[in-house]
Amino acid sequence: MSTTQVDKLRALGLAVIHTETQAISALTNRIDEAFADACEFMLKCEGRIVVIGMGKSGHIGGKIAATLASTGSPAFFVHPGEASHGDLGMITVKDVVLALSNSGETEEILIILPLIKRLGVPLISLTGNQISTLAKAATVSIDVSVEKEACPLGLAPTSSTTATLVMGDALAIALLEAKGFNANDFARSHPGGRLGRRLLLLTRDIMRVGNEIPIVQATATLRDALVEMTRKGLGMTAIIKDELHVAGIFTDGDLRRVLDKQVDIHSTMITEVMTVDCKMVSADCLAVEALTIMQTHKIMALLVEDAQHKLIGVLHMHDLLRAGVV
Repeated sequence: MSTTQVDKLRALGLAVIHTETQAISALTNRIDEAFADACEFMLKCEGRIVVIGMGKSGHIGGKIAATLASTGSPAFFVHPGEASHGDLGMITVKDVVLALSNSGETEEILIILPLIKRLGVPLISLTGNQISTLAKAATVSIDVSVEKEACPLGLAPTSSTTATLVMGDALAIALLEAKGFNANDFARSHPGGRLGRRLLLLTRDIMRVGNEIPIVQATATLRDALVEMTRKGLGMTAIIKDELHVAGIFTDGDLRRVLDKQVDIHSTMITEVMTVDCKMVSADCLAVEALTIMQTHKIMALLVEDAQHKLIGVLHMHDLLRAGVV
């Protein structure tokens, strides 16, 4: 591809971004009383927010509904064409309807307007035409009009769908803040996501237990400890005394320090070289909190104890990596 062609394509791409940026900037003045009224209706909604839209507006509506639902405002998307053939029964008198149409004259939406009005539910419109049938029928109408589409033909919905999406995000986040929806609430809505794993996963869910725990008795020699460390492959071993109470820990770092002293690994007792004041956590500790402890103290593993301070597991940095906490 020639330099001229590259420059032309770059210019076209930048022109689209410039046009859509202007469309978004114009929304600043639309965060007005109508916006606040729309938020109030949705905050008071005892049912769900039902989002409707056709074509590209329908795709945007699906995303807005998903964003609302994941941020504490129960919502779902209904295709208006399907709504007139039975799906309108999904809307109840406790719901709020959020209708998307750039022209405000989308036939499939206008057909079901009388049915929505008969239910008596609040109707909020996001439209680019404030004198349209939809805007006039709405309980609250929010202006998402744009000066022009980014498409040079003025045909493909581009700036208009971007503006609608941004206004939908503005509504969702305003509701999130008003409801006091926090990171823990978000995590519960996204248990499979990264944030969900970070905020919901407990140490007990990923720690190593039973025979996976590197353990030697307090009567063991340094050699015994090294054999156990090699066998379990975690770069450490716990040293226990009676009934699984922890006496200390011995790690790769401790080994390097010991070797500098040229000790006899066969005759040296592990209690002579172990770290006594080792970091421990409970099984109910959040995995992300365990990670913070490791990072703060620059260690790779934590011993896990029960309420009686007995060793029940070990948590290694690799376990946190596998679980997606890091």
